[in-house]
Amino acid sequence: MVSSNSPLLLVENISFRYNGLQVLKDVSFAVFPGDFLALIGPNGSGKTTLIRIILGILKPAQGRVVFMGEEMSRFSQWERIGYVPQKATHKDPHFPASVREVVAMGLLSRKRFPRFLNRRDEASIDRALELVDLKGLKDRRIGELSGGQQQRAFIARAIVNGPKVLFLDEPTAGVDAETQGRFYDMLAVLNQKEGLTIVLITHDIGVITKHVNKVACLNQRLFFHGSHEDFCSSSIVQELLQGEHHLVCHRH
Repeated sequence: MVSSNSPLLLVENISFRYNGLQVLKDVSFAVFPGDFLALIGPNGSGKTTLIRIILGILKPAQGRVVFMGEEMSRFSQWERIGYVPQKATHKDPHFPASVREVVAMGLLSRKRFPRFLNRRDEASIDRALELVDLKGLKDRRIGELSGGQQQRAFIARAIVNGPKVLFLDEPTAGVDAETQGRFYDMLAVLNQKEGLTIVLITHDIGVITKHVNKVACLNQRLFFHGSHEDFCSSSIVQELLQGEHHLVCHRH
């Protein structure tokens, strides 16, 4: 059990090289229960690599990741972590899976063979779809939904197990500004009312700034990690963003 005073996630001295190229160097930070953290930085700064290391997909050259007090090298409770990768949407309108079936995949992955859903599972699916406002579309084919609706469906799949933290990697790429706004409002509800801790890789700084309470700025090294207010007054961040500081600090 993790208290609100203890880190939910601890990243310590993470470094990573790819084909001899330094991608991450000495990255350390903590994520606490209830945080809504925006992870920002230029293209090629190592953001996606860092998330993949945290999720155990990649192994760091040095350092460690601790989740809920347990090192990720020994971690097995993967249902405690939700993840929506880049470009998770389905472009094929005839893809043979309903919205409900896509969400159910989040439950089936932790079941032993034969993999059957029970009443409790069905209730979890309905609850997840209700949280993302898609319950009325659960029988539609996933490919028939709009890009924004599909992203909400993949959020439902990621949270159907009741995770402690949700990681999202550029979830609104290619989605119009109005849809982005509604999407981030939905994430804010999950964070503030459902108590879900969120770590979000994004370039949509002007949209999400009214919701996040923490910001981490990465460019191989971690140049900043702290509150949104401290981020706005950081001279290092002003230099990194090269004149885009007003987009980050404007609260709606």
